Amino acid sequence: MDTRKDLREFLATRRARITPQQAGLPTSGGHRRVKGLRREELAMLAGVSVEYYTRLERGHAAGVSDSVLEALVRALRLDEAERAHLYDLARTPEAAARTRRRPARGRVRPGVQRLLDAMPDVPAFVQNGRLDVLAANALARALYADLFAGTAADRVPNHARFTFLDPRATDLYPDWDRAAADSVSLLRAEAGRTPGDRELSGLVGELSTRSRRFSALWATHDVRWHTTGTKRFHHAVVGDLVLAYEGLELTGDPGQTLITFTAEPGSPSQQALTFLASWAGSPHPTTARDATDAQ
Repeated sequence: MDTRKDLREFLATRRARITPQQAGLPTSGGHRRVKGLRREELAMLAGVSVEYYTRLERGHAAGVSDSVLEALVRALRLDEAERAHLYDLARTPEAAARTRRRPARGRVRPGVQRLLDAMPDVPAFVQNGRLDVLAANALARALYADLFAGTAADRVPNHARFTFLDPRATDLYPDWDRAAADSVSLLRAEAGRTPGDRELSGLVGELSTRSRRFSALWATHDVRWHTTGTKRFHHAVVGDLVLAYEGLELTGDPGQTLITFTAEPGSPSQQALTFLASWAGSPHPTTARDATDAQ
C-alpha cells in the first residue's frame, strides 16, 4: 500500500464533504470551483498555514504533531475510526514500525476454537482485518453456508471476496449495498494499520480488477470499525433474519476479532435461528441453495 498516496486522498475526500456552511464560514453565494472546503479554508480552521496543510495533503507528514492532527480531526469532523485512520496514515515509517500491529496470523488457538464450539446456539466466527474467516462454529457455517461452500479448497473463506464476486451474496444480504460498503470500509481501515500486508494488497488488487463496485467504493476512502450493530440476512433455508452482532477483539491474538450474532428473544429471527441450528446439526445438502432446490 502507498501510505503517502492514501493520506493525500483521505484528506482530500474528507475536505470535500465539509461545506463552508457546516464549518461556520461565511459564503459569498457565488459559484465555487471546488466541492467542500478549499485548502486555505481548512488550513484556517485547523490553525496552520496554507503551505503547511498543502504539504500534508500531498502526503508529506514527517514530523507532524499530534496537536495538528487533532486540529484536523476537529475541522474535518472525523469520527473515531477516521481519527485512528488519519493517525495511521500520518505516522512516519519509523514510528509506524513501532506501533502498527502485524497482520494477524492465519490460525486461531485451540482454546479459541473450543470457545466457538461452546456456543452452539450463537453463530460465531473469528476473522482478521482482511476479512478472512479463520475459524467458525457449526451455526456460523450454516448461516454462511454459501460462503464456505463457494470457497476453493486452497483458499480461506473471505467475506469481501464473497460479497463482491459471488452472485449468491446479493441473495444472502438484502442490504447488499450496505454490506459492500461496510466490507470496503473495514479493508480500508486495515490498509492504514498494516500497509505492508502483501496478502491484503493482493486482495485489494484482485477485487479492484474484478469488481467495478469495489473500485468505486475503495476510492471513497471511507473507514469504519466493525464493533456492534444489526445485520439482515435472507437465508435460503430459514428465510429472513435480523441479527445483532458484536465484534470483540482477541487481545491475546492481535488482529483477530470474534464476531457473534444473536436474535431478539421470542422474535421470528430467534425462531429461524433455532431452526437453523437444528438444520446445522443434521445431515443436509452441501449448500443452502441445494437444500432449497431439493424441497
